[in-house]
Amino acid sequence: MVMSEATLIPHTIEGHVATITIDNPPANTWTVESLVALKQLVGELNRNREVYALLITGQGNKFFSAGADLNVFAAGDKESACRMSRVFGEAFEALSNFRGVSIAAINGYAMGGGLEVALACDIRIAEEHAVMALPEAKVGLLPCAGGTQNLTALVGEGWAKRIILCGEKIDASKALQIKLVEEVVNSGEVLTAATNLANQVAHQSPSSVTACKTLIQNNRQHFIGHGLVKERELFIQLFDTEDQREGVNAFLEKRAPQWKNR
Repeated sequence: MVMSEATLIPHTIEGHVATITIDNPPANTWTVESLVALKQLVGELNRNREVYALLITGQGNKFFSAGADLNVFAAGDKESACRMSRVFGEAFEALSNFRGVSIAAINGYAMGGGLEVALACDIRIAEEHAVMALPEAKVGLLPCAGGTQNLTALVGEGWAKRIILCGEKIDASKALQIKLVEEVVNSGEVLTAATNLANQVAHQSPSSVTACKTLIQNNRQHFIGHGLVKERELFIQLFDTEDQREGVNAFLEKRAPQWKNR
């Protein structure tokens, strides 16, 4: 087993499987630094020809990841928002383009950018107590790291609109029903299930896996490429609105937002 010395995105490599852990307590939130580190790590794993599959999971048993820390957006600063959306997009697109098989082992709440990193993976396995949501519109934002595009590709327009536009939270059983995840397992068993699946990849030709993955994702990537760019553009434009600042600050102040639609 090889252990990474990096503290932002710890990972291990055992056999042909790399396991990445989102470890930023208490809610495993993403930061600019951890997103940059994730992109760099995926690049390293791509260059390691002995790695055929990667798993990503959250530290602990409550949160897979709660996404971004909303304090970053509280001041309504467009420059900070632009940087955050860029590093989110670059990190998760790098993960989506990993040459091997990527599996999200969802061990708890996957909210906002926490769900978007799972959506960037090839396969999602969730523990029975997991809850998934893209609640950005509740705080005057929108999913800016592939959420609007990848979720729609997986579950269809209707369920994507329920989750994003209506703010609906999805439990593990419903996620399986609408094909947001491919498997649900008992609490505490997701890493074992994901590892067993990842180990199956070693029985496949790595070059064939890469080629097949490229072909499977061809239509999806072709059609959503523009959407991914537009997603970040519209995210930044939200910082011209009063509702963006109101939404984030209302959440941080633990009060109901007063929307003005401007």
